Amino acid sequence: MDLLADVLTVAGVRGALGARIEAAGTWTIAWPHSGRAAFYAVTAGTAWLRMPGRAPEQLLPGDVVLLPTGTEHTLSSESDAGAVHPRASEMCSCDSAAAERARAEASVLRVGKGEIRTHILGASYRYDPVVSTQVLASLPEVVHIRADNGGSCLDDTVRLLGRELACPQLATEVVLNRLVDVLLVQLLRVWLTQQPAESHGSWLGVLSDPLVTAAMTKLHQNPAKAWTTELLAAELAVSRTTLARRFRAVADETPGSYLTRWRMDLAAVRLRDTDDTLEAIAHAVGYTSVPAFGRAFRRDRQQAPGSYRSMVRGPQAILARADHTR
Repeated sequence: MDLLADVLTVAGVRGALGARIEAAGTWTIAWPHSGRAAFYAVTAGTAWLRMPGRAPEQLLPGDVVLLPTGTEHTLSSESDAGAVHPRASEMCSCDSAAAERARAEASVLRVGKGEIRTHILGASYRYDPVVSTQVLASLPEVVHIRADNGGSCLDDTVRLLGRELACPQLATEVVLNRLVDVLLVQLLRVWLTQQPAESHGSWLGVLSDPLVTAAMTKLHQNPAKAWTTELLAAELAVSRTTLARRFRAVADETPGSYLTRWRMDLAAVRLRDTDDTLEAIAHAVGYTSVPAFGRAFRRDRQQAPGSYRSMVRGPQAILARADHTR
């Protein structure tokens, strides 16, 4: 089993093409908080990323940047779009409604005057809100991977993006949407290689420790098994103390607490998406009785399984789910 792939799948992480920015001259685009992870790949030209409370960051050709929480931000040709400079009167600010429309429709957003020099691909990532185990939540506020990242496959994908944007062909939008999902995985690979210390204490920190990765993979392969730390350690041929210490060091929780949380994630998805009985779901996630499952689920979600199913299947929840899957 590929542990990262399993979590991304269960968590419903889905990429979608966003605005394709073509910029000229001096320009700025302000984006409000979106609630979705925002992603940009610079295929030509340069730009500045500005966020409240942070120093501006210059984006160069081949750079990619991910804002995991979709916080408000500005893209601009200048490091300080509000500063007075010789070209201040020429600064072109993109209409916010036009920017939001381009992001929603995955259309081209042209801004500025003169010859287009900067091309940026925008994308967003959504995730299933019923799942508590989230990869994107493990990341810092900004993940900026520069073009000179050591010759990873990420470089090749960004170059492919650039060619597809420069010379659109049949089904270009399909190609771009597929590449968006590939880019997220490649970005995570590079970030984990470059910043392993930043991942400690989060779900992604698991991937930096082979022993803990192996332990968590066993939990994912058979979540219904009556695992204990002792049993898990025995299967990995290490001491219980060693496993418990290293698991907590990188994941910031015990194997038992992680397993319970993962079981509840699996149960929550099945309660919403299937007509399986409570008994079937309970057994599928490792509980021998419905009452035992109900107690565990109530502790985790503050609701009984039946009440939770009714809530997440209500009209508003169905509409929100449909929007997520688009």
